[in-house]
Amino acid sequence: MSLQSSSSRSGKWKLAALAVAVIAVVAGSAWFESTARSAAPAVVFTSLTGQKIPLSALRGKVVLVNFWATSCNICVHEMPQMVRTYNQFRPRGLEVVAVAMSYDPPNYVLNYAQTRKLPFPVSLDPQDELAQAFGGVNATPTTFLIGKDGNIIKRFQGEPEFGALDQLLEHALAAAG
Repeated sequence: MSLQSSSSRSGKWKLAALAVAVIAVVAGSAWFESTARSAAPAVVFTSLTGQKIPLSALRGKVVLVNFWATSCNICVHEMPQMVRTYNQFRPRGLEVVAVAMSYDPPNYVLNYAQTRKLPFPVSLDPQDELAQAFGGVNATPTTFLIGKDGNIIKRFQGEPEFGALDQLLEHALAAAG
């Protein structure tokens, strides 16, 4: 009887070990997939001036991609802070691309960019291709911080807390490319 209960316990331990191994493999592959998905998409922005800007051409720099709209009060409120952030960190390698949402009339975007003298490229996304490439952006503002290696460091939904963003930028800009 003790032999049978011993083999029964052994079988239970083997089953438990197998379950732990399966969980580890599933968790590991989920971690790998989420890590693999942290790479920024291979997109090309077209600025209001017609300049084509492949995101891959910005590799080696830290990039903020800001999805916004002229009809979004929070976006309009945060834009002067985006300009300040860009001006402060650009000498150290920061690039910013502002992407106007598909529902934003192009003439409104052009007027806003010109009257506010936005110092970074502004891109239109008339077919939602950029928003889809970044995981289906549908709320503004949404900002992506991309490291020198081309991986997304952080996604901000809503206006970033700019003090915390500045700290992340300090760290990202100091990191090796």
